[in-house]
Amino acid sequence: MMEKSEKVEELISSEHIKEMRKLSYDCDICKKVFSLKCNLISHRRVHTGKKPYQCEICGKSFSDQSAFVSHKRFHTGEKPYHCDVCGKSFSCSSAIARHKRTHTGEKPYHCDICGSSFSSNSDLVKHKRIHTGEKPYRCDICGSSFSQSYHLTTHKHIHTGEKPYHCDICGKSFSRNHDVTIHKHIHTGDKPYHCDICGKSFSESCPLNNHKRIHTGEKPYHCEICGKSFSQNSALTRHKRIHTGEKPYHCDICGSSFSASSDLMKHKRIHTGEKPYHCDICGSSFSQSYCLTTHIRIHTGEKPYRCDICGKSFSRNHHLTIHKRFHTDEKPFHCDICGKSFSVSSLLTRHKHIHTGETPYHCEICGKSFSDRFGLVTHKRLHTKKKPYHCDVCGKTFSKSSQLINHKCINTVLKLHHCDICGKSFSRNHNLTRHKRIHTG
Repeated sequence: MMEKSEKVEELISSEHIKEMRKLSYDCDICKKVFSLKCNLISHRRVHTGKKPYQCEICGKSFSDQSAFVSHKRFHTGEKPYHCDVCGKSFSCSSAIARHKRTHTGEKPYHCDICGSSFSSNSDLVKHKRIHTGEKPYRCDICGSSFSQSYHLTTHKHIHTGEKPYHCDICGKSFSRNHDVTIHKHIHTGDKPYHCDICGKSFSESCPLNNHKRIHTGEKPYHCEICGKSFSQNSALTRHKRIHTGEKPYHCDICGSSFSASSDLMKHKRIHTGEKPYHCDICGSSFSQSYCLTTHIRIHTGEKPYRCDICGKSFSRNHHLTIHKRFHTDEKPFHCDICGKSFSVSSLLTRHKHIHTGETPYHCEICGKSFSDRFGLVTHKRLHTKKKPYHCDVCGKTFSKSSQLINHKCINTVLKLHHCDICGKSFSRNHNLTRHKRIHTG
């Protein structure tokens, strides 16, 4: 009786295994296994490229019905999935699952190379391309390659000039929907992303991630040519152009080329005269934000950058870098025509005009031309009578800083002969002798 019972159980178990095997569906191309036949059918379209679901509004096609249904919600605006923590709504279930991790802090996907964690598998896949250097998305117009598909989509708008996303408040257009979202924070003042270390707030997540690297010191982007590391991928891209000499951004007014779009934007203000940054102390305006920051230090007297060799302090880090070259005698900028070297790039640019005879800076009052901008600025003071350099001893003013320096030398360094009665100083001994007769009669 016992043997018969065991045989029945064995038969049932065997039948169960056969039934379970029937419930496993294998892809005959890549051998991937699915528990549902419908999932296998959808998967096979990856290999065939078949996309039977087409949107009747925009014409976009999909291989998976669920992706098709989610897509339709972009047109209808339907967002049936709601976050029970903050109330935010989403058009698909996977989006709300990712969103909820912002509240819980859960990051279940880990990079096996550097250990970084991510809240979604797609973010991990994208991150790994930093290590592999993989750029699978290629522009069929210019051949540029990208690690993310949305970067390629955005890049193509450069060729087409298309800006399909519009701000409903001010009407400004953008090539990316994400940029509209960020832009709207200007109107609302909203900065929903906060640094949990210092409390600083940001209008988008990307600057927050970049900011956090200031605290951690992380620099995950490395130049394979010189080995220099960067905290941002965009900084690495700009840096690489130093090696390649690439300047893809061109001014449509004068034809000047730049290695970064931000440099082109700043340059264009020379032509437009735009100065959007204003000092609330004296009202002076500036074309660059860093110029305003530096200018404010004139009012505050702040000089946060200090030379560790001689102790001299500066209001700008750039000035400290240049100053240190006087100690090291470093001259990294070389003229490719005569071989002369310079400690500052602007001096090299000015020097090259000697060879070319170029004088690109013109005075709009008298028409006189100059080889460098500094010469033009100094010249204009002849017309305006402006003398911004003041002697703190006698109050005399000068139009050039060099004139003030010379003046101070005359009044301090060269006046070595002092009257021991009244303390007055003289540059020559016979002037001191003549002066003392006032006291002696």
